[in-house]
Amino acid sequence: MAIARPAPMEAGGTFRGRSRVQPAQMPAVELLERAAQDVELPQSPNTIVIVDYGACAGHNSLLPIGAAISIVRNRAEAGRPICVLHADVAENDYAGLFESLETDPQSYLRDDPATFAAAIGQSVYRQLVPTGLVTLGWSAWAVHWLSRVPAPIPDHVHVELSRDADATAAYARQAADDWIAFLTARSREMVPGGRLVVLTMAHDDGDCSYQPLLEAIVEELAAMVAEGVVSRDEVARMAVPSIGRSEVELTAPFAPKNRFAGLTVEHLELFDAEDQYWTKLQKDRDATAFATNWSAFVRASVFPTLLTALEGGDKGPDAERFVERLETGLRGRLADDPKRVRLPLAKLSLHKSAWPR
Repeated sequence: MAIARPAPMEAGGTFRGRSRVQPAQMPAVELLERAAQDVELPQSPNTIVIVDYGACAGHNSLLPIGAAISIVRNRAEAGRPICVLHADVAENDYAGLFESLETDPQSYLRDDPATFAAAIGQSVYRQLVPTGLVTLGWSAWAVHWLSRVPAPIPDHVHVELSRDADATAAYARQAADDWIAFLTARSREMVPGGRLVVLTMAHDDGDCSYQPLLEAIVEELAAMVAEGVVSRDEVARMAVPSIGRSEVELTAPFAPKNRFAGLTVEHLELFDAEDQYWTKLQKDRDATAFATNWSAFVRASVFPTLLTALEGGDKGPDAERFVERLETGLRGRLADDPKRVRLPLAKLSLHKSAWPR
């Protein structure tokens, strides 16, 4: 059942261009701005390199990367070249990414001839650029996706709502291994004095992230099996390979002295992001809009991975029917019984030591 990594958010084809529905994507921008202010810039005329780890189609990268560039521009001499590298898996929607960079009003390339952009089509869990090249790194909504599906989840589509001990243990091991791989690769890539800001899903003793959405998906999949839209075996293969990490899990590689591979944690904060669709529902009482917004988000972020479990895969003859049926059913369930969606997040700022420790 293992796959190389979760499918990219509706990358290309029928579903292209909907990743902008990602909610609450900006709560770590202030950390990135602070990192851009404090980071040690390479000596002139060396290029300042910024990497966006987990770019998707770029919609959720433009504002934070642009904010960081503005601060770096104020610190560096006029005309200093800045290169932004957007990294994601090879199957990512790079056409959409470069279209965003070219046409989006928030694009950092607008009116800045000394800033350049390129893309890297590889997993963020490996080293992506030469050692000692990156000045500033940014990763949002990426590292909660695991590098692969480590095991089947026999009783759910998401491990945090599973009661299966083997699946829970397998996902915990994979999450720990992936986090170490991510940190190790970033440390190698960063210049001494470089900085990295990460925004990711968190886990605590409260409800699972997105629990009402995930429960509704499972209920709707059961209904689709009963109707013959999808087989029981196909549903049994469906697993969303994402996981929130606790504070202990995030800091484990750094214990006991807050050091790992030359990196230290300068800031770590776990918090609940606002469910903006729920807030809007409290004002306008429009359950249909609430359900439409959340089902569109799920379609963009989760459906591509579920599609890989179909007999024909995400390009098979049943893919379109599956997506439309699941989204319609999910939207109906969320409208009939709307619930606030809990969004526990973690934001971290990491610093690479300027001197060997």
